[in-house]
Amino acid sequence: MSVSEYAVVGTDRGEVRGVEEGEVVAFRGVPYAASPVGALRFAPPQAHPGWAAVRDAARSGPSVPQAPSRLELVQGPRVADWQEDGSLTVNVFAPRRALVDGVARPVLLWWHGGGFTSGSGGWDWYDGGRLAALGDVVVVTANYRVGALGYLYLPEVGAANLGFQDQAAALRWVRDNIAFFGGDPLRVTVGGQSAGAYSSLMLALDPTTNAMVHRVLLQSGPFGLAPQDQHQAAETADAYLRLLDIPAGADRAAALRAVPAAQLLDAYGRLSAQLASPGNAAPPMYPVLGAPGMLHPLRKALAGGALEGKPLLIGTTREEATAFCAFDPRIQHLTTATALDILTKLGGQAARDAYQQHAAARPQATAAEIFTAVQTDILFRDDLLHIADHHAAGGNTTYVYQFDYAPSQDPHRLGATHCAELPFLFGTFDAFPHSPVLAGNDPDRPALGRAFATALTGFVTSGTAQDWLSYAPATSARIRHFG
Repeated sequence: MSVSEYAVVGTDRGEVRGVEEGEVVAFRGVPYAASPVGALRFAPPQAHPGWAAVRDAARSGPSVPQAPSRLELVQGPRVADWQEDGSLTVNVFAPRRALVDGVARPVLLWWHGGGFTSGSGGWDWYDGGRLAALGDVVVVTANYRVGALGYLYLPEVGAANLGFQDQAAALRWVRDNIAFFGGDPLRVTVGGQSAGAYSSLMLALDPTTNAMVHRVLLQSGPFGLAPQDQHQAAETADAYLRLLDIPAGADRAAALRAVPAAQLLDAYGRLSAQLASPGNAAPPMYPVLGAPGMLHPLRKALAGGALEGKPLLIGTTREEATAFCAFDPRIQHLTTATALDILTKLGGQAARDAYQQHAAARPQATAAEIFTAVQTDILFRDDLLHIADHHAAGGNTTYVYQFDYAPSQDPHRLGATHCAELPFLFGTFDAFPHSPVLAGNDPDRPALGRAFATALTGFVTSGTAQDWLSYAPATSARIRHFG
């Protein structure tokens, strides 16, 4: 690697020095907000104070505090790398030519998933260098607070959808700074996967951030997950504080800011265990309705026209819910009766009907397999198609995909599971050495990855998808299949 003079870039807080990596220059660990420590823990993000000397941007900043992801069995394990101080950062991957030729490139601001509980934009899974080079676009990934630090609902101390507020701050950073990196602030696609897709739609719909979002890319968003209502979120917060032995009459802000981060994570883990039940994919804390960023339910905000005029690309994997069900013995040992009972509690008669429909179509399938297929529909596919149908019916540019690739070796019968498309999008196959979604030796993976990434970066570039029919309401033949 070499460092050229154009790898030093100014921002509104100071200069940063990136590193050349082939056709791109990477700027990692660039702060977009002050560290959320001390008085700023459980507070909305604040402006970073800046720096005087040129800041080295060769390495990603630390992850935000978090426990291991429940999806490690699918994606592979990670070594803990979290630290509160310095965790609110972006990573910018700019084509080298974009830094010298004066032609502003389209921008993709991409959010990681992790159930609002884990993840980091700085992990090698989401290294944006190959994607930036392939599409000749500027790719930005970022961290945002997760778990209790991001979604504890205590509005009296300033804590309300802080993870979303972090994302909004990062989006404002892109608006104000991306031109320094060769990006066009007037052509910003906001996208992400899973919780990152959910967040991207919130950013596109919220009136405080809507104008900064020009195109929307939604991968495997759990749009069937209704936001928490404030009463539910307040009860969860009270339960969490009890686990931390913080009494009701205490100065909650001071008490929470005095607890070591590891203890906050431990209490969140215990709360997760208390609330866990078969088929319930909701984390203990996630976006709260009526708090910043989510003033209205997603469907109501859509009906209000907040997404009108913005090109949309949206999709799922074919067997999303196997990631949540395949390794859960409570689900794998379901009978038809217990599966129907759980689904009735989760989704009422509609969920029971969906089970019967899947069972009729797959007479040889086990109760666990049918239950998992229904969960894929309830959490991911049904609401995705509603979003696509609504957007296309309004005359808006809409594209829908389904990622169908399944590994050649698949002992857990994951199929094309949740997160399966991520190494294909970023071209980061080597970063998933222990992931079952890449088990077996398949020489066609690189070609599929190029096709998938080219289609998505083409959308980022132009708002259209070349050689891909735009979606029409209730027209499954116009869903493009990859794999």
